[in-house]
Amino acid sequence: MKEYNENHAKSGVSIKLPAIEVFPNQYPGYTIRIEIPEYTAVCPKTGLPDFGTIILEYEPIKSVLELKSLKSYILAYRNVGIFYENAVNRMMRDFVTAAKPKWCKVTGQFATRGGMHSTIIAQHGKAPK
Repeated sequence: MKEYNENHAKSGVSIKLPAIEVFPNQYPGYTIRIEIPEYTAVCPKTGLPDFGTIILEYEPIKSVLELKSLKSYILAYRNVGIFYENAVNRMMRDFVTAAKPKWCKVTGQFATRGGMHSTIIAQHGKAPK
């Protein structure tokens, strides 16, 4: 099998995905937590499927992520070759760009493969304790 290379590392990072829509927030100072248990993508090297749960937590300021567009966005990863780390960080970037929250945290909990379970966490701003 070929060694991992720069093309594997960059795979999926800049692919075009559906837009995430937002709507105006009506209330200050609360947290939204969304669990998405049906994330799928593929390994950019082997093409084997990856499965996981994405947990998105954020505090909206002016905008709230619209769930139907969020679902379309997540489903678009299904056939994308992308590493876990890149997927979670790409999601963070895209969520923050769309909603401009006070803070945002994206956690990817990925199914066991080869006896290992991976959890990737990306955060923007500071969540309250």
